Amino acid sequence: MRLFFAIDLPEALREPFAALQDDLADAEGLRLTDPAQAHLTMKFLGDTPTPDETGGDEPTVDDAKVAGAAAVDAADLSPFEVEVGGLGAFPSEEYISVVWAGVRDGAAGLHDLADALETETTDRGFAEADNEFTPHVTLARMDDARGKELVQDRLRNTDPTVGRFTAEELRLKRSILDDDRAEHETIARFPL
Repeated sequence: MRLFFAIDLPEALREPFAALQDDLADAEGLRLTDPAQAHLTMKFLGDTPTPDETGGDEPTVDDAKVAGAAAVDAADLSPFEVEVGGLGAFPSEEYISVVWAGVRDGAAGLHDLADALETETTDRGFAEADNEFTPHVTLARMDDARGKELVQDRLRNTDPTVGRFTAEELRLKRSILDDDRAEHETIARFPL
């Protein structure tokens, strides 16, 4: 199973999230994400076997569940407010692979949880994160550079707000890849 930890955006933010995407829709080569799947990725685990699919020397789905519970306990957070807004790109404005909305408020709690997840997952044999944690919600992926100038214009000249919500739980999610999109299924919940 392809797994990751996330905090989902609530249904109330789907419309403003989609409106922000609409402002980017004319950029050719840009593939928008599904607003119903919008989330803050906290830690990507990648392909993870179930206990009966492994010889015992690699971390399993059960290890991920234990790590999620332990991370929530270690971070010791109560539900907290998060404001999603602003725009950014990975890896940079010049070479755009992912366009995202950032976090204006609540980043400290998200960093605390991400740090705890990094510790708890690596202690159980999962790989270390490839990049420094940057709280964000993916808006789109750029497949080619045809629409790069429009995206760069939005990155430099707009400062949109998606909205606020209360982060109440961490979720362990399974990503099911299809030809043109990914479906995300929650397999475990960890209340804050």
